[in-house]
Amino acid sequence: MTDAFGRAIRDHHRGERTEPLYQGDGEETREHPIQDFYFSEFDPESDAGSWPASRLEGPLVDLGAGAGRHALRFQERFETVAVEPSPALVETMRERGVADAREGDMFALREAFGRDRFASALAIGTQAGLAGSMRGLSAFLGDLAFVTTPDATAVVDCYDPDHPAAADLLGYREDPTPGLAGRVMWFAYDGERDPTLRFRLFSPDRLREAAIGTGWAVEAVDREGSGDGPHYRAALRKR
Repeated sequence: MTDAFGRAIRDHHRGERTEPLYQGDGEETREHPIQDFYFSEFDPESDAGSWPASRLEGPLVDLGAGAGRHALRFQERFETVAVEPSPALVETMRERGVADAREGDMFALREAFGRDRFASALAIGTQAGLAGSMRGLSAFLGDLAFVTTPDATAVVDCYDPDHPAAADLLGYREDPTPGLAGRVMWFAYDGERDPTLRFRLFSPDRLREAAIGTGWAVEAVDREGSGDGPHYRAALRKR
């Protein structure tokens, strides 16, 4: 399995990166901003950071934890388990001081953790869109409900396809269904290209719909901390 994405971020952390990390769709490519996305400090006391931080408690599972930007700060407050499918990113998190960084699949939570293991969950980076469909998103939320306590909370993010600027996203694919769209892209680094990623974009209303029957309800949606674009964060709470 290739890991161009993870290797680029690991090499950047080690000061060994000599080439850009590219993301692309077909012939269109862009340089991915590694420093800004993965190594800028997360401040839970800032206006943007306090919105998720005030909704999370430990034990916390950080899904798609990247280079550990959030895990490094939350582990100062309570037990935090950081999960990433990329071996290179798990190495990066451990080198940066993440106490519990594990290689794993956020869509196979029942295989990795027991019932009621966590009090809250964080999935920032729009990875929930890799569920691929409304049914897949509901299944993910159901699995997340299994590994969290009856009064658990969660914060996830996505791009809202109903926002006018959504069509400007690299790899955007229009969908005739209101509140849904697709996004297709790949990452390449140092002569290696990862498999194409296929995201499903969900509006907040579609997220609410997918949560029905999973044990979760969308409690709040934040757009201010995400700027003026289509990105939003959603806070969920067990019913």
